[in-house]
Amino acid sequence: MKCLHCIVRGRVQGVWFRETTRRQAQHLGLTGSAVNLPDGSVEVIACGPEPGLEALRDWLWEGSPLSRVESVECSFHEEPNPPPRFTTG
Repeated sequence: MKCLHCIVRGRVQGVWFRETTRRQAQHLGLTGSAVNLPDGSVEVIACGPEPGLEALRDWLWEGSPLSRVESVECSFHEEPNPPPRFTTG
């Protein structure tokens, strides 16, 4: 299955970014995770159909209403055992 791995930087911790990302991913039929990293960024891994992955990648620039996204760095990869649901670490 195709997966997307992104690092989102900016004001993305403590502003409901992970939860709104989970909701958006579920709306798009994706599984994966959104996890806070020690440097203040958020790691997003999402798996599913390519149109949904591309839509999530574009949405990450928007984020939650309180977030301020400064950069989104993403790459695609194949994952033989994708996660069964979307979690927020």
